[in-house]
Amino acid sequence: MIGDRWGVTDDEVALRYGCDAIVPRPALQAWRGVTVDAPPERVWPWVAQLRVAPYSYDWVDNLGRPSPRELLDLPPLAVGDPFTSSAGRPVGRVVAVAPGRELTGRILGAVMSYRLEPRGEDATRLLLKLVMARGRAVAPLVAVGDLVMARRQLLTWKALAES
Repeated sequence: MIGDRWGVTDDEVALRYGCDAIVPRPALQAWRGVTVDAPPERVWPWVAQLRVAPYSYDWVDNLGRPSPRELLDLPPLAVGDPFTSSAGRPVGRVVAVAPGRELTGRILGAVMSYRLEPRGEDATRLLLKLVMARGRAVAPLVAVGDLVMARRQLLTWKALAES
């Protein structure tokens, strides 16, 4: 399907993500990935900060409010917490979290898992898998739209974690 993969290897696509347990037979699956030149402990705080802002194109999905460019003093993520925030309002829910390793949330009919895979001492593969149980007819549109937004999000976190 158009837009179902960006920046991932076949081995990364074959991995088991948290979202797979929640949506075992998805109508849509999409994977994204980027290498971050920083260890997982520098990447995770940015992923965990997803609860306060989307970190993609703020003018689209945050009504022009800029996502924070500094780390905030936030409590650890917990199941049931808001998954993200748009225009200052919570959106979605965290459904699973393995601190420093994987965050899975449900949002707008989709389930998303962000996964950190260490690559040596100073690099991390930041992976995202999105699944939807329904919507086979709109899956190509969702995949392409998510590709644009998720690519921006992952590249933003990469830049922030590397700085």
